[in-house]
Amino acid sequence: MEIKDPIHGAIEVSQGEVAILDSPEFQRLRLIKQLGFSEFSFPGAVHNRYIHSLGVSHLAGLAFDSIFKDFQFSKPGVKKRFRQCMRLAALLHDIGHGPLSHTTEEVMPPLADLNIKAYSQRNFRGQTQLMESKQTIANHEDYTVKIVTDSNLSRLIKDNFSDIDPHHVACLIDKTLVCEDDFFKDAGLDFRTILSQVVSSEMDCDRMDYLARDSYFCGTNYGVIEFSWLLPNMSYHIVDEELHLALNRRALYTFDDFLLSRHHMYLMVYFHHKSIIYEEMLYRFLTSPDCTYKLPADIDLYNRCTDYSLYEHMAESDNEWAKRITQRRPYKMVFEKHSTKESVRAQKMKKTLEGEGIHVITASSKVRLSKYHGGSPEDKAFQIYVVDQYDNSEKPITIDQCTQIFHKYEETRNIERLYVDRNLYDKGRKIILDKRL
Repeated sequence: MEIKDPIHGAIEVSQGEVAILDSPEFQRLRLIKQLGFSEFSFPGAVHNRYIHSLGVSHLAGLAFDSIFKDFQFSKPGVKKRFRQCMRLAALLHDIGHGPLSHTTEEVMPPLADLNIKAYSQRNFRGQTQLMESKQTIANHEDYTVKIVTDSNLSRLIKDNFSDIDPHHVACLIDKTLVCEDDFFKDAGLDFRTILSQVVSSEMDCDRMDYLARDSYFCGTNYGVIEFSWLLPNMSYHIVDEELHLALNRRALYTFDDFLLSRHHMYLMVYFHHKSIIYEEMLYRFLTSPDCTYKLPADIDLYNRCTDYSLYEHMAESDNEWAKRITQRRPYKMVFEKHSTKESVRAQKMKKTLEGEGIHVITASSKVRLSKYHGGSPEDKAFQIYVVDQYDNSEKPITIDQCTQIFHKYEETRNIERLYVDRNLYDKGRKIILDKRL
């Protein structure tokens, strides 16, 4: 089957993948917008996580073909199995995403209520940890693992891909899951790390697709990246019999541009002031004492939870924040400052405005160029390497040692904003100017 995509052109999907696409769990993604509230700033940004997930799977297949074009597997079936498992992981990486934005994770149930059998033990680099306590609240990644490993979708995976278990797919989405068999091993080499890095890393296909797709639908150029050079130059490097994602040195500048594109998309699109205030109002609604909206642990019921069902719920609510969202009456930004340093100025303004009887919403958005900046042990363990296909004397080294971009963009970029009721905007601006705040 062929699906036409405005970003990648024709996307080929197999008969087994079509069965996954037609499932209620995946069809639900048609009703989950990729950019949540961004359409209020960029009217074209109404694309959904359904087409994004298809795009990620498509790119993952292309990346696999590039990385292993000259690699000799023990059997052709092994190569086919690895490629298919990785495409499924890329296809399903967002399957558990909640309505509208990550803010709805505020009303997800305790993790224990999901009863995720795959979480009975988790492992990170040889260290095993038991499942989280009953007080831990679930997030969209937990729902993803639950749907992939224990739902109607799990049965579809088993029925259509006899040599792939749903748990193997989940292992490429969640790096901490224990894989007790040798599914990802071939001829003494472990392929799990590199396959998972194609799905999620500093150079993954998820980012490649959402940057290109989001910039296209928002009408901006920030996320434009050179697929035709980056993908063919993806490679591998073996460390302790484990394959890691690598990049040919000649494409290093393209990688720099890739990181900068993502950085600028966060600053100019994802952290747009209108999107941020809607998310802040949604947070206030969901955490209000009178809010009855909760996301269920039951997956069949969760399949009904979409952007539209949440809007319907808010439309019937008497909550002030719900009304503001559905009636498009957001607070208006009265102050904004981009900086790399902490400042007390915004808090001083807030205190002064509230002293004048003006209610203020503060929002602080922080972004760094890369996870390599003080990243978690998990991020550091899954390193990306730079190899030189023209000079074998050059020893492969980690990508952060090959480019100055991580050092040049070391600092955290902070955006501080103050919002007030739009009817009080002029009064608020006058106070700020008159008092020289």
